[in-house]
Amino acid sequence: MPELLFVVLMGVGTVFFGLICIIVLSTAMSAICRSMGGTNAAQPAAVPVPAARNDAIPNRQAMIAAISAAIAEEEGADLNAIRILSVKKL
Repeated sequence: MPELLFVVLMGVGTVFFGLICIIVLSTAMSAICRSMGGTNAAQPAAVPVPAARNDAIPNRQAMIAAISAAIAEEEGADLNAIRILSVKKL
């Protein structure tokens, strides 16, 4: 019985010791990275959002035909089976 208790305590102690080591190492690495001038992840860089454009798509029918042909070729389907319901310029 004392051997079983010893094994259990050694296992639990090893796990908690390992977890404490991981916490200490993570804290130390975080401090090192901050001191080296790394960017702060809490403040993401501002990404400019382009204004919405209402320009007409030139040669709309030719573009839709090309998209349909490319999809049909990739899928191995008949061109008449492809239906494009909407196209928006991004």
